[in-house]
Amino acid sequence: MSSINICLSIILSLCYSYFISSKIPKGTPRLISLLPIFYLFTILPLYFSSSFLIALTTFFITWLANFKLLLFAFNQGPLSSFTQKSATNLPIFIFMASLPLRSKQNMKNPTKKIPLNLGLEFVLFAIFLELTFHHKSQLHPKLILICYCFLVFLMIDILVALSSNIVKIILVGFELELEPPSNEPYLSTSLQDFWGHRWNLTVTNTLRLTVYNPVRSALSEVVRRMWALRVAVLATFVVSGLMHELLFYYVNRVSPSWEMTGFFVLHGLCVMVEIGVKRALKDTWQLPGFVSGLLTVGFVVVTAFGLFFPPIIRNGADERVLQEVGFCFDFIKVKMFQFVGYFR
Repeated sequence: MSSINICLSIILSLCYSYFISSKIPKGTPRLISLLPIFYLFTILPLYFSSSFLIALTTFFITWLANFKLLLFAFNQGPLSSFTQKSATNLPIFIFMASLPLRSKQNMKNPTKKIPLNLGLEFVLFAIFLELTFHHKSQLHPKLILICYCFLVFLMIDILVALSSNIVKIILVGFELELEPPSNEPYLSTSLQDFWGHRWNLTVTNTLRLTVYNPVRSALSEVVRRMWALRVAVLATFVVSGLMHELLFYYVNRVSPSWEMTGFFVLHGLCVMVEIGVKRALKDTWQLPGFVSGLLTVGFVVVTAFGLFFPPIIRNGADERVLQEVGFCFDFIKVKMFQFVGYFR
């Protein structure tokens, strides 16, 4: 299946969801009508040979689009705002389903990034990519992992920002806004702050609606409120870990080692402990911001070194993605130099 056919299958599937499934009563009947779409979106990454495209499709379609359609089955989430069966809302529905979009009315104080930030992120991404792609053999393994941390953060920010600009050009006049990909995660003062309010907000908001809220609501009927909250937090991290395992299973095509799930479960447990400590202290004592910030970011980086990156590096996924992205950047650089030389 070619890339064009894959894109067409996504669009046609979302058209079916918009025109057919939306007419079916919410709940189990609508969920059943969407089962073929869930299946299709789950196997689509297998049709790519590019590791980068596999990862991108798994993240945007297999994960985010499926989760949004799951919410849509119960008339919840961002897609439920556009259930009016008209050709006008169809483009919005498709973009909101396939990209991390939310309408302005559903966003509270969206973070605005000035243009300089995106330009600076491109420059930093190019620098770290140059180091890891062309000079990797000369770098210490720990320095390579630090570069990978920056590359993951910058790649998510850049991809979502570019998607936002493209969508704004296509849907001129529509009141839509792409939710910010992150909110300066390096300024986090706690793990709860990092995962809940700063890092990869697209996934955070999706998991909050599909996992955290339902689990907390269901458990609140049978256990104490605080225990319901803690279990919901842990369940959210478990699901996030499993989706990351699925993503890199598609990329590597080898049996998962479950280290990545372990990374997220560990952080889920730590967030649970953190919530309990904060509740016990009741804000009567806290570390200075710069100290808690260093401890938070340091803990994330160190645990990523030990659990998150090893399965990626062990099977060569990092090399394949770097090669594909590096070749693209090299091609762009050559064309830019040719363009500049043309006007001399």
